[in-house]
Amino acid sequence: MVTKTHRWIGTVLLHLPKPIRSLRRAPILGVFIHRLSRIILPSDERVWARIRSGPARGLSLELDPRVGDAYLRGELEVASQRVLAERLQPGMVFYDLGANIGLFSLIAARIVGAAGRVFSFEPDAKVAERLRRNIAHNKISNVTVIQAGIWSTSGNVQFVADESSPERVTGKFLTVEDQAVGVPVRSVALDDFIQNAPAPDAIKCDVEGAEVEALRGAQNLLHAKRPWIVCEMHSEANDRQVRELLRNLGYDLESIDANHILALPK
Repeated sequence: MVTKTHRWIGTVLLHLPKPIRSLRRAPILGVFIHRLSRIILPSDERVWARIRSGPARGLSLELDPRVGDAYLRGELEVASQRVLAERLQPGMVFYDLGANIGLFSLIAARIVGAAGRVFSFEPDAKVAERLRRNIAHNKISNVTVIQAGIWSTSGNVQFVADESSPERVTGKFLTVEDQAVGVPVRSVALDDFIQNAPAPDAIKCDVEGAEVEALRGAQNLLHAKRPWIVCEMHSEANDRQVRELLRNLGYDLESIDANHILALPK
């Protein structure tokens, strides 16, 4: 049972100074701190906090107090946040592929404004529910949540959510169906999706290694609409395949940090 005391402890833990929080990474002490945090706080404890800096400054998120400090300080994927702040404009349509709890969806929603639209795709049911709460808490009305994964075809794919990962961020699709380890979730190909929705002016793509499949299902869209894309790479093979696909579609590529590229139409 979550109590006011738990919420108070969670809030204190989330707002601890960075040098103290860094002790979690110490070889022995960090293990002790991690175990202690599991004892004094329920594993599902979340606290509301307002982001202090960066393009999301002033927005509120429901955070895991153990690992949410990077969100709080505006230090999560800084280069990608900067690209959105610099390139999005009022009235644009933004697709957030792999929206997770909604950091980029909320940033985009605030920038594109009432005349713009944001479509947030998230296959994990538990994460999608938190995404909806974050949208509602910030009183944002221009975001549509689609509880589905982005894939090369529309239908169903097998999905595994890593319950042990912070904020469940390492869920992934399986290319071979295996009922023993995955669950079927709805899949959407963007070329199909845009038949009944406005096409995007900009895309953020972070689908845990399924980026190639996501882009394969959007080739007609990318040829016709030419949105710019921020894409995360999850392996060397993933990086190579994504770059090749986007170059063949007529995009110039720019590395914006160690794991992300910006793809701009020529």
